[in-house]
Amino acid sequence: MLSTIPANFSSGSLVDYDPFLSFEGGFTPPWDCSELFSKTQSIEPAGSDETNQNQTNSNTSSDEPNQPLSVLDERKRRRMISNRESARRSRMRKQKHLENLRNQVTRLRVENRELNNGLRFVLYHCHRVRTDNDRLRSEYSMLRQKLSDIRQILLFKQLQQFSSAWPCYNVTAMSEQTLSLIT
Repeated sequence: MLSTIPANFSSGSLVDYDPFLSFEGGFTPPWDCSELFSKTQSIEPAGSDETNQNQTNSNTSSDEPNQPLSVLDERKRRRMISNRESARRSRMRKQKHLENLRNQVTRLRVENRELNNGLRFVLYHCHRVRTDNDRLRSEYSMLRQKLSDIRQILLFKQLQQFSSAWPCYNVTAMSEQTLSLIT
């Protein structure tokens, strides 16, 4: 917290301190802030709230001209506390959000693993079904050819029986040609 009290002052000399000392030489333009941030100002550590409160209390016990200064210090202190609380809440929200994201990543990894296992299972069974299907198609084609051969043999036998009933047809020469075609 920026303090308007120089670091080399003791608490006994606070009564004699004039915060408007820098205005004695005249008005300094706002863009020339080198004098305002000289050695007389110091940055206090974050845990020095008690010191700030003691300084505020000593300012309130002094003259009336120091009253606006203590109000400003009180506003700065409240704003600093508010900013700290806001930063703490922001860190907590960020931590909670990161934890939620980690949980979501873990859950999605588990779901991804389960889906991959399911996909492997389906692909394995799909491959087995295709293999079985190819085998059955081949078997179907072979059995269809055998059925066609059997039909031709039956047809030939029926033709032979029919030709033996009619002696005028010489079917034996024709049957030998058909048998050679079948086998």
